[in-house]
Amino acid sequence: MLQEIQRVLRLLKILRRQRRRQGVKSTGGLLVLVRAETEHRRGCTVQPCSVFVLTDVKEILFSSAGPCPELDPEELCAFTDLHGPLRLLLSFPKTDTTPLTPAWCAHVESFLHTFSLANAGIRIHFRFKSDQQMVQQVFSVKVQSKILLKGQLSLFLDVTCSTQQQLCVKKPGWCRGGHPVLGGRLPLSIPPGAMDQGLYGELSLQPVTLLSPCLLQYPNLSTQLTHIRISFVLVYSPSNVPLKGPSDFLHQLPSHLNFQEFGIRSLQCFSFTTHVHSSGTVYTVEQEICEELKVRRSGGCPVQQSLLLFLFLQHSDPFTSQLFDFMATEELLEHHLEDILNNNRQAVTAALQSELKDTLNAQIQRNKKQEKLCSAVEVILGSSISIVSNSSNMDFRMACLNRMKVCNTRELLASLHDSMRRVTSWKHTPQSSCYPAVVSEEMLIVHCHQFHSHGH
Repeated sequence: MLQEIQRVLRLLKILRRQRRRQGVKSTGGLLVLVRAETEHRRGCTVQPCSVFVLTDVKEILFSSAGPCPELDPEELCAFTDLHGPLRLLLSFPKTDTTPLTPAWCAHVESFLHTFSLANAGIRIHFRFKSDQQMVQQVFSVKVQSKILLKGQLSLFLDVTCSTQQQLCVKKPGWCRGGHPVLGGRLPLSIPPGAMDQGLYGELSLQPVTLLSPCLLQYPNLSTQLTHIRISFVLVYSPSNVPLKGPSDFLHQLPSHLNFQEFGIRSLQCFSFTTHVHSSGTVYTVEQEICEELKVRRSGGCPVQQSLLLFLFLQHSDPFTSQLFDFMATEELLEHHLEDILNNNRQAVTAALQSELKDTLNAQIQRNKKQEKLCSAVEVILGSSISIVSNSSNMDFRMACLNRMKVCNTRELLASLHDSMRRVTSWKHTPQSSCYPAVVSEEMLIVHCHQFHSHGH
């Protein structure tokens, strides 16, 4: 069933971009209603924006599409209240044997979340009803970033930061989004097996990285990279729908990378059965932090950061113009994805090595500054305690202890250490590229006309 939902979204994305290139703007909603043919009805509603009046949708999507069932008045009323009159109802048979259970619901939610990450301009309303539960969720974006891919229409990424703000942060608070970095475009060769089935044209891979939360405004704050997630999203001119994972190539990727260039000890890939996002590959990170630096940082826990790496496939073929051909080509790309990656293994691995190195270089430089800062703090603390301890003026010593609200020099050292850590770590340096701390209810769109692989 998820495959059918994927095909519907892919079709509408292709049509939407075709109409945009023709200068036609469409708004509205798409109602996708899934029902189990049992005594107890279960259903879900997915409502992404932009609907089109189509004539041969069923023939393009499903050769065995049956007649449309009668709509539930409650479902229809909820839809029309949000998007206006219903202009298109698409129904299709349930071809797999997967029951519509809460587990199936969670799988669809995961797919829709991954879809929304790279389609931030679309709001999705998801509702699932079963005998056991009722789930309603809206996939909407507060902060998005616009990226211009070469030769493509604009791409909107969800860069909203979900990390909880630290207690020490007062004003102006965290940067509310991330700053995607566009990497170098990598041409890919199409393997002979895919060409035999009709996949021709030019194929390339476009990486985009996103490190969050953004801490550019807190240069002295200690950070720790906890995990890297690679999200493989298919961008075929003009579609943008996530591929169904997992990928064997990405699962084996850590064994071909040089971790020392990243400043980490190793990457461990989650097993396929523990994937939270069905379309992504998640790696846990083990960092190279010396024991001395761990002791120095023991006064405060580092901020946990994660790296999201999008890999966008781009394809162009001057002989492809019909809607059916676009759909067929994208399915060929998805079907032969592993062959394509393995056929370009050396080039793809080198590109990902370079992309991760460039992105994590900021982490490496931050750690080096942390070491210098920790050394300076130790010197300052040692000098301060030495002055107080060696002073023969009892009034001066008591004044120092009373000022810090401690009873002896041992407590004084701990208090000074904590105060110094707060003063240095939470130094705030405003950055013009950061998002405002307070985001209005209206969606914030930042137009980034060009990103470079070494900055933003």
